[in-house]
Amino acid sequence: MMRRRDFLPGAAALLLPACSGEPPAQIHVSNARIWTGDPARPRARSMTVREGRIAAFDETAQAEIAIDAGGALVTPGFIDAHVHIFEGGARLGQVQLRECRSKEEFARRIADFAADSPRGGWILGGDWDHQHWGGELPGREWIDSLTPNHPVWVTRLDGHMGLANAPALRVANINRNTPDPPGGVIVRDASGEPTGILKDNAMELLTRSIPQPSELKRGQSLDAAMSYLLERGVTGVHHMGSIGDLDILNHFRKESRLRLRVYAASPLSLWKELRDWIKQNGRGDSWMRPGLLKGFVDGSLGSRTAAFEQPYAGTPADSGLMVTNEFELYDWVSSADKAGLQIAVHAIGDRANRLLLDTYERAARENGPRDRRFRIEHAQHLRPDDIARFAPLGVIASMQPYHAIDDGRWAGRLIGPAREKTSYAFRSLLDAKARLAFGSDWFVAPPDPVQALFAAVTRRTLDGANPDGWIPEQRITLDEALRAHTAGSAYAGYHEEITGVLAPGKRADFVVFDRDFSNTPPEQWSGARVRYTVVEGRVQYSRV
Repeated sequence: MMRRRDFLPGAAALLLPACSGEPPAQIHVSNARIWTGDPARPRARSMTVREGRIAAFDETAQAEIAIDAGGALVTPGFIDAHVHIFEGGARLGQVQLRECRSKEEFARRIADFAADSPRGGWILGGDWDHQHWGGELPGREWIDSLTPNHPVWVTRLDGHMGLANAPALRVANINRNTPDPPGGVIVRDASGEPTGILKDNAMELLTRSIPQPSELKRGQSLDAAMSYLLERGVTGVHHMGSIGDLDILNHFRKESRLRLRVYAASPLSLWKELRDWIKQNGRGDSWMRPGLLKGFVDGSLGSRTAAFEQPYAGTPADSGLMVTNEFELYDWVSSADKAGLQIAVHAIGDRANRLLLDTYERAARENGPRDRRFRIEHAQHLRPDDIARFAPLGVIASMQPYHAIDDGRWAGRLIGPAREKTSYAFRSLLDAKARLAFGSDWFVAPPDPVQALFAAVTRRTLDGANPDGWIPEQRITLDEALRAHTAGSAYAGYHEEITGVLAPGKRADFVVFDRDFSNTPPEQWSGARVRYTVVEGRVQYSRV
């Protein structure tokens, strides 16, 4: 239970208005199973917080807020090392297609959403997965007759392809004569007409025609996203966004409106703009910091645009595509590294990962030693001999466990059993002394650390077809998964001196669950709920 003078929480889930500018409370957590993440003191039964920092363990103390954990697990706050926070917040109010199990349901949900939307307004969102209805890609003919008055753009759950209806294609002037851009594909029917499916760089041909949300709308999306994340125990994120996001985030920081910590990434190609923004506005603080750059090498497995050394199974002419060519990639990486900026690049297929490791190795050799902490975002499909390169090069594997139990349903059909063995190779990377940082890739996947822990520990796919785990030899322990999602992500964002573990002097970012995972079977973890999320000694979420 929770007690505080003059503070009476409601009977249901409560989002508190506390913000980074209010004085932190004195907090005492008792009767807990505290997983500290600190090798010097791995576990404790109670914890005292003063002035926003961890003060002591296992001592009796009086405090404004007293939390009886009831024997449940307490952990450091989870740091999601890969989210799209503005898009995630906006997605909460857009059409939802993730759970569609048939083409009929897909079309009906879009039609229903359009019926409640202003005429002429864009229908956005989606997160559909064509594997749910047998693998057939949707086409604009599924929805054209249902949405004559609304342009529609709904993306696959990986964000690497989407479906546009006829009005959207007309607005973007995409037709049979439009050529495929480098690193992108306009899918066409037998007669050469666009089906509405656009992949990777071809998506920009359409998205540049979508009206941009106002700054007010962006701020509302950020607020909604923070509430959603805090309810799930996330106290910090690494946001993969645009250079324009920095101004909004900085404004929230200055007004003490950030309720969780944000390490903000900008596009790698705009490294000069980020360098100049930092010169003008500074490096921020523990609540909001710029300094990370996000790039792409290839696409995604589900869209068949991830770049592999060998072709996809059954398609000898198709081994994926490179979203960024190797010359641009090296130029951007090397130049940004010389400017002292951190670099994180998306790589899915084994060919993309090898090229990125080669690029990082060359840039580090030519630019000289420094604490650069190169990151590979996703690092999903690796050649065995490349796994051993991460640790010596100091490259962080920034991975999303939920993707493994999602993709594991069908990945083998695309890449075969040999390449499966080192897909989402959590165990192999840890055994090779590589650093892992866990996240979700929200909006692409749910930003729920409990689901991430379950995925990393069990590797049981969402379809129930792998009760012992998809590639079970790549499973890791609960302690290892917790560490990757807390201390690992803190290190990946240069925040390890501030947060990521519970130790005296660290910022009091922590989560109280309603059960102890260590003595609960993994199949029961899905019912776990966060009771309290605390950021720097402020209760930002409470469920009572």
